[in-house]
Amino acid sequence: MSRYAEALNAMGQEAQAHLSQVHQARELALPLARETVRLCANAIRALHRREFDPAEALLRRAQDRLAAVREALSQHRELYYAGYVEDAQKEYAEARATLAFLTGTALPTPRDLLVEVTPYLNGLAEAASELRRSILDTMRRGEFGPCEEWMEAMDEVCDLLATLDFPEAVTGGLRHTTDQLRAVVERTRGDLTMGLRQRALEQGLARHQERLDRSESP
Repeated sequence: MSRYAEALNAMGQEAQAHLSQVHQARELALPLARETVRLCANAIRALHRREFDPAEALLRRAQDRLAAVREALSQHRELYYAGYVEDAQKEYAEARATLAFLTGTALPTPRDLLVEVTPYLNGLAEAASELRRSILDTMRRGEFGPCEEWMEAMDEVCDLLATLDFPEAVTGGLRHTTDQLRAVVERTRGDLTMGLRQRALEQGLARHQERLDRSESP
């Protein structure tokens, strides 16, 4: 037996105990994070159907799952900053921001949501992109009231994110996400402009027809 055997044996036992704890924490946190993502996706679908109360209920469940993730990883910060935790936080931030945009309520901050800044910003970009669907759906119903306000929100989010010029490794790919959002904003602006012009034309034709009808009436 070498002179290092005793020290290596003690080190191995310590490593075994530590890694066992890390593994148990990961096995607890990973399914919670995945369920958070699923709940948030379902909440966003409910929001597009204007089912705000069911969406809020789903988001409360997602909030509970994220709290459980934080608790499970409180002693294992190396796992807390793993990709699956940030993905769950991003989806939660996206859903909460989408809810705020669609209901005209205050936009929650990262501190409000208890999420990190990087996943929050990426979630905010995704939420702004979700507004395109809301604008198109609302236009199809012949409603234009909230569309211009949502368009302004998309512009403002895009402008904010464009000012955050940091390496991708720092921002979690935010630059690429911002570029994608910018393209969505421009397509949506074109669609909204065409919709508003068409509505103005239809209203003008309707007024003209009314004048013709009145002039022809006895």
